[in-house]
Amino acid sequence: MQAFVNRLWYGRQLGGYGLLAILLLPLSALFYLLSSVRRWRFKWGIKQACPIDVPVIVVGNITVGGSGKTPTVIYLIELLRRQGYTPGVISRGYGVKFEGTKWVLPELGAKQVGDEPAMIVGRTQVPMVIGKDRVAAANALLSDNKVDVIISDDGLQHYSLHRDIELLVLDGERRLGNGFLLPAGPLREGAWRQQSVDHVIVNGQTANDNEYAMQLIPGELVSLTAPSAVFEGYSDSVAIAGIGNPARFFNTLNEMGISPLITHAFEDHHDYSAADILAIANGHNVLMTEKDAVKCREFAKENWWYLPVDAKLPAKFEQQLLAQLTALKQGNTNGV
Repeated sequence: MQAFVNRLWYGRQLGGYGLLAILLLPLSALFYLLSSVRRWRFKWGIKQACPIDVPVIVVGNITVGGSGKTPTVIYLIELLRRQGYTPGVISRGYGVKFEGTKWVLPELGAKQVGDEPAMIVGRTQVPMVIGKDRVAAANALLSDNKVDVIISDDGLQHYSLHRDIELLVLDGERRLGNGFLLPAGPLREGAWRQQSVDHVIVNGQTANDNEYAMQLIPGELVSLTAPSAVFEGYSDSVAIAGIGNPARFFNTLNEMGISPLITHAFEDHHDYSAADILAIANGHNVLMTEKDAVKCREFAKENWWYLPVDAKLPAKFEQQLLAQLTALKQGNTNGV
């Protein structure tokens, strides 16, 4: 299904799938109307965005699927900590059923909190709360911690939460696809939204003017069962990925000199079982993303490995972001 949708939204030929996209445009018009009414309610003051006592940085996108938000969140956590801040994170917790809000604890797995929250906390140990209501999640985060800045993961369209800084992350290769709103295209909001955010971050390709290029730097492959082990299976591996853009992971492996015997893309957020992977592995080493790994630890085999990546952004971006936070802090201080 994901391959079909990707071809529909990101295919370059206006034929076949392109015709289907055009036929779906009336539904996109309905989506535009409903989403616009929701947004206009906040713009016209019918509904008010709830302020939070600390600065809020929203990391989001305007397309469905992976664009690099999670590495960006981890990058921000590490950047802010180096500058003396105590960041916390809020998120939805995709695919997890629960009422209200829920703390993401290091001992909780992807089935309890979602794959991306489990990955973020597993990597950084950051205080993190998930919940459909982002305002409630933010207040829960502030109630028991000394958090002085909140990062909202994938919260660009959640207008009920007041935000101080908006970061829009774009997949540099796929960009806005065919440019249509859902369901004819991948857009949650129109291309105009790029002009209203504070910073546009482009993952994986050359950035345009007023954009920042982000690189994802791969680390060493890590064993799921023996983290100190050294990977040596360059010619005897298969690769799997259950992320928004699996091709990016497979291309990264090739750039590292690893040519998997088989590459297999699962649906984004796929709920793995051992049988899923063993059917593909056939005794070979298995390579996966860090996001996949958090869902496979309980049944991992000794020849399963994941690839951590770290986001890298220009110094100019860091300077501007930190200057914004300093100005916000001074504004709060002056207001006391």
